[in-house]
Amino acid sequence: MIFKNHYEISGKHAFLGASKYHWINYSEDKLAESYRRHMAAARGTVLHEFAAQCIRLGQKLPRSNKTLNMYVNDGIGYGMTPEQGLYFSDNSFGTADVISFNNNFLRIHDYKSGVTPAHMDQLEIYLALFCLEYNLRPDKIDKELRIYQNNEIEYYIPEADSTYEIMDKIVRFDKIINTIKEQES
Repeated sequence: MIFKNHYEISGKHAFLGASKYHWINYSEDKLAESYRRHMAAARGTVLHEFAAQCIRLGQKLPRSNKTLNMYVNDGIGYGMTPEQGLYFSDNSFGTADVISFNNNFLRIHDYKSGVTPAHMDQLEIYLALFCLEYNLRPDKIDKELRIYQNNEIEYYIPEADSTYEIMDKIVRFDKIINTIKEQES
């Protein structure tokens, strides 16, 4: 048998595909709810890409209390870098939505297009990764973390002690993972 080539689906996964097989047990209502969540996540990805491009280009959006507009305009206004990778090791890295470090002041902002309440933990991890990567002490820099969601901005100024705890945990857990990798190879 000669199988058909399907280049258009290479690297993709269908919503009703085998790799996400749980749908075979869904009711019609559960399917509709799950598909709406899937589409919202896809929309969020596009909005993140759009926001990053606006910030890179310095293209402000109309001034309003809409989440996306506030996020983009603040990112531009504070001279922030979008989609910046932060790296400690192959076991611990991430990409901050927007970040800046000027005059010893670190800003990290996160854009959330969904309705599920966001948590500052993610931004605190970015802060810890930043300090580890650039060998900075969290008690020696000023910082502000922000989450933009549901047409509101949540502000947070983390304590250095909590950042040190996360940094220590990253270093400690990284060593554990590396030991496991060595034992398994």
